[in-house]
Amino acid sequence: MTLSKWLTGIISGLMLVSCVTINIYFPAAAAEKAADRIIEDVWGPGTRPGEGNQPDTAPAEEQSSAIKNHYETAAVNILNWLIPAAAAAQADININSPAINELKTDMKERHNQLEPFYNSGGIGLTEDGLITVRDAKSIPLKDRNRVNALVADENKDRKSLYAEIARANGHPEWQDDIRQTFAKRWISNAAKGWWYQQGGSWKQK
Repeated sequence: MTLSKWLTGIISGLMLVSCVTINIYFPAAAAEKAADRIIEDVWGPGTRPGEGNQPDTAPAEEQSSAIKNHYETAAVNILNWLIPAAAAAQADININSPAINELKTDMKERHNQLEPFYNSGGIGLTEDGLITVRDAKSIPLKDRNRVNALVADENKDRKSLYAEIARANGHPEWQDDIRQTFAKRWISNAAKGWWYQQGGSWKQK
C-alpha cells in the first residue's frame, strides 16, 4: 500500500468517526481521575499506584519506526481538528457542586474516626464501592456500636456521592459506572495493610 493510499484510508476513517454521535459515552479515564481527586481530599494526600518513577523509555520497535509514528501523530491531529470542541469537552467530570463538596467534607471528617479501624483490619473496602465491618473481634467492645454507625453513615454518603456526581454531569444513568469506578479507585488508593474484597474473598494490601 502506498503512503498516499494509507493516509487517504486513515483520513476517511477519521471522518467517519467524527460523524458518529459521541456525547453519550461514559468517560472512564476522566472518571478515574475525578475519583482519585476526591479520594485524596477525603483520605489525605499520598502516593497513588502507578505514579512517579516511571521509566522514560520506549520499546525498541517504537524507536525504530519513527516515520510511522510521525504519520500516526498527524492522523491524531486531524482527528482533534475534526471532533467538535463541545464533544471533546465532555471528557471532563464535574465534581465541584455544593452537594458534592458537602459530602466530601463530611466523609473527610468521618475518615479520621474510621482510619484506626482500617489499620486494625476491623473494617474493609467492599467490591461495590462501600465499606463494611470485616472483623468485629478486632474492634474493642466499647467501640462497636460507634463503628457500626460510622460505617452506615459512610455508606450512605458514598451512595449519595455517586448519585450526585452523575447528576452534576447531567447523566443520572452514569451512577452505576461511577460507583464501579470508585470501587476500584478506593482499593487502588488504600494504604498498605488495609483490607479489601476481591472475588468474594478478603485480601490485604
